[in-house]
Amino acid sequence: MSETQDLNRAEASVDVGANDVDYKAALGADDGSLVENMVEAVKGMAGKVADKLDPLTEQYAGLFKTGLRTPVMRKPSDYGMAFEETWFPSMDGVPLEAWFIPAAGSDKLLIINHPMTCNRYGFPGHLPEYKGYFGGFEVNFLPELKALHDAGYNILTYDLRNCGRSGEGNGGISGLGLLECRDVVGSVRHAKDHSVMGKMRTGLFSRCMGGNSTIIAMAKWPEEFAHIEALVILNSVSGPTFIERGAENMGLDPHKAAKRLDERCRETTGFSLFDFRPQDYGHGVKVPTLMAQLRRDFLIHGEKDGQEIFDSLAAETKELLWIDQSNQRFYAYNHFGQHPERLIEWFDRHMPVS
Repeated sequence: MSETQDLNRAEASVDVGANDVDYKAALGADDGSLVENMVEAVKGMAGKVADKLDPLTEQYAGLFKTGLRTPVMRKPSDYGMAFEETWFPSMDGVPLEAWFIPAAGSDKLLIINHPMTCNRYGFPGHLPEYKGYFGGFEVNFLPELKALHDAGYNILTYDLRNCGRSGEGNGGISGLGLLECRDVVGSVRHAKDHSVMGKMRTGLFSRCMGGNSTIIAMAKWPEEFAHIEALVILNSVSGPTFIERGAENMGLDPHKAAKRLDERCRETTGFSLFDFRPQDYGHGVKVPTLMAQLRRDFLIHGEKDGQEIFDSLAAETKELLWIDQSNQRFYAYNHFGQHPERLIEWFDRHMPVS
């Protein structure tokens, strides 16, 4: 099920402070643009509905209902990596598109997924049609993949359902992990059954909605993950905190906002907003886990939500890495591409060369 293309290659908390990097040079670290973009996006919806809370509610309800499918704009060969286009079914049969990036002589594999609105390449926030979302800059995962590949890791990275080039599932509804957890199982099964990847030791790297999906999958189907040696989760998030923080930013009642969005989610997707809580599934995460979280997140209560999710993880060996360089959520998705050392060190420590 693959087509060769371009074949040419113990619990702790750790702070990454703003003094550790060149703040202005860090991609997406301009805090002001996020505030301006978000306020303008909400203003643009004002007047279309009567209730003052509704523009913000409808913005999030729309994303939860249909997500945002974005183009896969770059590929591994742009960064000197040989790769194969591959595809496989999710646990429930939704076709998922992926790249397999082999690392010569290595028996270590990382299975990698992505946040909501992104795909295996990243997020084209620099393009006019997407500039109004999340800071107005590009998220590019390829430098991060390149760093992991050069460190000796084979990579399988895929588009979740309703994202990138993968198939539509569940009428296009975004489950914020409650549906996409099936994709995680599909990716693990595909690697396990593959003639090459099936012989490799395996770790997982899951971002945001992909992180939620992985946490939920590990709780629902623990037997599927018995062979996983290490996990990294970036910016996992619970549903209510988005609308609560958004309402606070606009001077509105956060509890009323959460209740209203919960009503809209039930009306549009059938899910309750309060179903989207990875904290309720953390008991299933038992492998060594590094969790990285943006602390000063403008869109959510990053420190409170992140700490709750981390505390819920059952892993005996786990560490929490705070990212402090920006308050823009999508900045964190570029962080390991610019500073991959901690990411590589975690996998090297828990998946040492045999």
